[in-house]
Amino acid sequence: MGISNPIILLCIILYLAIILFIGLYLTQQKVKNSDDFAVAGRELPTVVLIGTLLATWCGAGGITGSASLIWQNGPLYGILVFMGAPIGMFLLYLISDRIREAATYTIPELFEIRYGTTARIVLTICIVLAYIGILSSQFQAAGHIINLTTGIDFNTATILCGAVMLFLAVTGGMVSVAYTDALSAFIFVGGFLISIPILASQINGGFTGMFTNLPQGKNTFFGNLNFIQALGYIVPVFFLVLGDQNMIQRMGSAKDIKTAKSSGKGLVISEIVVCALIIITVTAGIYLLPNIEKPETVIFQLAINFVPSIIGGILMAASMAFIVTTGDSYILSIASNLTYDIWNRFIKKDATDRQKLTVLRISAVIAAVLAYVIGMYFPNILSVQM
Repeated sequence: MGISNPIILLCIILYLAIILFIGLYLTQQKVKNSDDFAVAGRELPTVVLIGTLLATWCGAGGITGSASLIWQNGPLYGILVFMGAPIGMFLLYLISDRIREAATYTIPELFEIRYGTTARIVLTICIVLAYIGILSSQFQAAGHIINLTTGIDFNTATILCGAVMLFLAVTGGMVSVAYTDALSAFIFVGGFLISIPILASQINGGFTGMFTNLPQGKNTFFGNLNFIQALGYIVPVFFLVLGDQNMIQRMGSAKDIKTAKSSGKGLVISEIVVCALIIITVTAGIYLLPNIEKPETVIFQLAINFVPSIIGGILMAASMAFIVTTGDSYILSIASNLTYDIWNRFIKKDATDRQKLTVLRISAVIAAVLAYVIGMYFPNILSVQM
């Protein structure tokens, strides 16, 4: 059953309508060739680049999976869960000038330069398989939000959300994705900044009390983990940031080396802020939703039940924003691999720019369809991938 107050639904619909309009407008104004589609003509300014980097990295995992772990183990544990990302982003910042200077389209392309053609083929297969699984999880997370707020059948909701992500990716490519990413990042930060004081006011001791009166078992750094197990949360995320093709593509889309460096620095700062906002919000959920059956929905439940409808709508739209922006980024990334690392490299080496643009869009559709099929009809495969 959907929620009784339609304001939250209206906020989500308004957000989706705005980003679709912006995406379509930018497509008509700025997408003239395959470079515009794949890397925004390598003209992204600093503010947009910071926003799209942040929105690309932060997705369903942060506001569902990580939120669940924080609710179960406490805010100190949340620091552990999120620690790997800003560390990896700092190292990415240190090499951002070299990434921009390389001016490539994909990570396998970089690998071929250093390690040869076989390395490019193997890495392309690994990235495409992994990213289709991640994309499928973004479709499902967005579907859960629509299902929760409207009562629309989950499968139908997933298709609708996937269609929005595909539209943004297939029409304007990096241009529409990057600018709508940046808008979504601002909505996310703003929505959580507004919601946190309201949530804290409903807890004994207010904001300070949230962290000084934690229940037993939710006031330690490692939770139930030992040191080696804790590293299992930090190290994979750290390496994922450094090897995330979405991040590399965006760094390569900067208008110059200086922009790439400044956006790398801004990314580190903004990631720390977003992680803190998620940790604080979920910590409020430990008190306000002590018996929640599905901890992965804690942020959504707080938005629906514990803040004014308009604020809850903004918070839900913010959550949807980060899922949509991550999803369309993975569609674009997979399309780049299929086009540049397979089709253009081995099938049609003399392809014209128009042909590349066409294949990029066809590849985006293929990626989205495969992600949906795996998630809906082969969930066990998706679980193994994750």
